[in-house]
Amino acid sequence: MSDANSALQEKWAQEEANKAPLQKAYESVGKKKTDEEKLNPEKLSSDLLDQLPEPTGWRILILPYRGKAKTEGGIFLTEKTVERQQIATVLGYVLKTGDLAYQDENKFPNGPWCKAGDWVLFGRYAGSRFEIDGGEVKILNDDEIIAKVSEPEAILHNY
Repeated sequence: MSDANSALQEKWAQEEANKAPLQKAYESVGKKKTDEEKLNPEKLSSDLLDQLPEPTGWRILILPYRGKAKTEGGIFLTEKTVERQQIATVLGYVLKTGDLAYQDENKFPNGPWCKAGDWVLFGRYAGSRFEIDGGEVKILNDDEIIAKVSEPEAILHNY
């Protein structure tokens, strides 16, 4: 039994090593490999952030929230379904902000609405999305942020 466990652990370690850098930022929430995964911002390496495009002007680079891969009833969703959820989401993690974001004092008299490291809500059709190795990111204008969110799972618990 322990040989099977160690072989399985070795297989998982190899799968983890082969993941794209963005995929490595997601970690299992449960104890088993098949449990749901969620974004761990601490796993976003500086190498990965350096590879991502630098938003220009008043734009913001967002990593959209990736929905659950398993329903509460235990049914595993296909990768395509999870991708569709990510495309349709209105919640994201701020990766970078452009050098002019929130600099217009007439438009933002109380200062920036968000900064890198914040979870935010934005309009469903806001911004431009594009795929990168291991996922998808969005670029939004600074005024397309609707709200800051302290706990993303609390907002989209039924997502």
